[in-house]
Amino acid sequence: MSALFAFMLPSCASIPKGVTAVTPFHKEKYLGKWYEIARLDFKYERGLNNTTAQYSLNDDGTIRVVNRGYAYAKDEWNEAVGKAKFVGDDNVAKLKVSFFGPFYSGYNVIALDEEYRYALVAGKNLKYLWILSRDTTIPDDVKENYLRIAEEIGYNTSELIWVEHDR
Repeated sequence: MSALFAFMLPSCASIPKGVTAVTPFHKEKYLGKWYEIARLDFKYERGLNNTTAQYSLNDDGTIRVVNRGYAYAKDEWNEAVGKAKFVGDDNVAKLKVSFFGPFYSGYNVIALDEEYRYALVAGKNLKYLWILSRDTTIPDDVKENYLRIAEEIGYNTSELIWVEHDR
């Protein structure tokens, strides 16, 4: 979920104060490949572009997460595999994700179009934010709407990194 690699952070699952996760949420429609369009940068994604997340169902009902990104400085692909679980009902897009055993971090879909093509994802606090798309680009009207939503919550959207998809 490079909205993606955030879940490598050891912490309790949570959602920023005053933010609501999407409901109703249909996990089956959310599964598949997502391209990271923009993110607030952090340790585990620093220096990566061409970042994607692939979601699929595990046999136990959890969601398998495969985050992938290209590190230009090392000229190599990085990949992390983890799992996501719902925090409460699975019709609410509030999840916790882990890449390191018992350590989880929040993954909250806070805006989503009806066709499940574009998503705005908040982490555990205002330091983590992603804009995702099923394609390598996003329409301007969706982009502006998601930026407005993020700013109203308190995110500093001027710090977003706009991801390149050229590989």
